[in-house]
Amino acid sequence: MNVAKHLRRYLQAAQGMLERGKLPRLLAAVARKGAGNAARLGRVRGDLQLLLGLCAAWWRGEYRAVSPRALLSIVAGLLYFLTPLDALPDWLLGIGLLDDLAVLAWLLRTWQGELDAYRAWREAQSPAQLARIEAPPAAEETGQS
Repeated sequence: MNVAKHLRRYLQAAQGMLERGKLPRLLAAVARKGAGNAARLGRVRGDLQLLLGLCAAWWRGEYRAVSPRALLSIVAGLLYFLTPLDALPDWLLGIGLLDDLAVLAWLLRTWQGELDAYRAWREAQSPAQLARIEAPPAAEETGQS
């Protein structure tokens, strides 16, 4: 599967989410889906948490050293992960998350330098600070009650 080509249609939606301030809602939804599929995600779960943490830190204004192109790609990838009806619908037991995992793997490989810089930045934060910065947005921050 050509992940970059398949992800392109999500880039426009991701741009709209960023422009309309909908990133907190996306982050909260992806965090819920990730928690609900923790066993199926396996070791990729930590990578998903890294992507969520980077986006949360950017949204909170704590980390802005990510390029706009990388941020847009990551948001598009998270949107793809959240969408249940993508290349392989999530309800297909056993294989429904394979395409989502492929997109996450592509993001990690493509933006490795950006993610390494974020990892270095987060290592310099105290655990309490990092927990606050990377916490999924609360319901009031997403506009939901």
